[in-house]
Amino acid sequence: MLDGYEDEPVERWERTKFHRKRDVLATTVIAVAALVGGLLLWQSSDIRATTSETYSGAAPSPARPTAFPPSLAEAWRAKSQKTPEPVTAGPSVITGNGGEVAGLDPLTGEVRWRYTRDLPLCTVATSWSMALAVYEKSDNLLRDDDPRKRGGCSEVTALDPATGKRGKPAKPGEQRDKPDGGQRNSDAELGTRLLTDGSYVTTTGSNLLTTWRSDLVQTMEYGKVPAIVNPDKQPRTGCTYGTVAVVPGKIAVIERCPTDPGDRLTVYKSTGTDNDAEKPVVVSTVVVGRGAQVLGMSEQCRVNETAPDELQLCTAIALPNPNRLVVFDEKGAEVKTYPLDLAAGDLRTEPKDHVATVNRATGALYWFTGSRTIALSMTDLRPLWTVEDAMGPGTAFAGRILIPVRDGIAVLNPATGEQVGTAPVDRGGYQGLITMDELGPIVLEQRGDTLVALR
Repeated sequence: MLDGYEDEPVERWERTKFHRKRDVLATTVIAVAALVGGLLLWQSSDIRATTSETYSGAAPSPARPTAFPPSLAEAWRAKSQKTPEPVTAGPSVITGNGGEVAGLDPLTGEVRWRYTRDLPLCTVATSWSMALAVYEKSDNLLRDDDPRKRGGCSEVTALDPATGKRGKPAKPGEQRDKPDGGQRNSDAELGTRLLTDGSYVTTTGSNLLTTWRSDLVQTMEYGKVPAIVNPDKQPRTGCTYGTVAVVPGKIAVIERCPTDPGDRLTVYKSTGTDNDAEKPVVVSTVVVGRGAQVLGMSEQCRVNETAPDELQLCTAIALPNPNRLVVFDEKGAEVKTYPLDLAAGDLRTEPKDHVATVNRATGALYWFTGSRTIALSMTDLRPLWTVEDAMGPGTAFAGRILIPVRDGIAVLNPATGEQVGTAPVDRGGYQGLITMDELGPIVLEQRGDTLVALR
């Protein structure tokens, strides 16, 4: 007892007894409701809808050959419906089918890892040393009268190519404020392609182009923005888009606007004014002839004959009637026109995915027109040489350029286009487009929905 205080009686409460039927019934109802709610949440969650089988073994990148091999024969093949061209990232060849993305051993074709969603896969590409998968989702906040209300390629996932884990792994000693989840939502259209410039990735589409940086944060929307905050930020409205090309920090697109007398070539930046992703910074824009296709850009062009050491951005487009290649400088001025000897139907059909069939390698752009492959110099985008009766743009391998042709692969000197050999390849009667890439000693051919490895 403290001085000046008397002990007060303490009222003792009897512990509540939980034995009445209504108490038990109420508790049971609450428990069942919590269990059902948790089950429903789990059933509708992305976690349940995702299967990830990762890889923890050694996955070194195979060494490139020092000399061209005497022959090339099929080493393995795999189904890959969602890759318009072979996709390689780090030590893996990446395939896409249904809702699954897989990382394959380039030497054997053995599957090392899988990432599967219960959603249709739109496409697969590579950037920032990661594999990028874009999935189709139908839930969005667009108005009912918007043609994209039915859905789009909106879920973007970045996968480590060595392990298949989602998100970029931390570097040794790297401290992060938060983990890299490797997943975002975007507004890409159905049928999109992913174009990478090394720093940014841009999606293609008829009404909207979107651009992301390496953490998958959107940096630019060009066109019909789905949920626009402030109007009048886009340079033009009511336009649809044709082919697209990219270089670091710049995007070129063919626009078709109702008030223009012809197609329009526009070049704009990958990031907006004051980091405003809805406000494009247009570098140049010029109206060109009808039926234009943008083939590519070079950021190191020598187009000023009076200042040959001056390097600037230039853009090449193809135009029909007559068939010609036109080069524009960074201000949108036409600097050179080259006649093109093409087959009758080469420029009549525009690519559905808004990308010309072009591969960039060894200081040149290799453009497959539909009937032949034309090499364009990166110094001024002029045509260098042509391979007739080609089946695709080809790739660089062991110091040579490989161009797919009927019954084989033409082996060329990249500087002159001189054919120095032919590697016979039995494609089993396949006659369609062939896109190519390489990884170590393996040459890859995408033939429709089948990926074939040659060695």
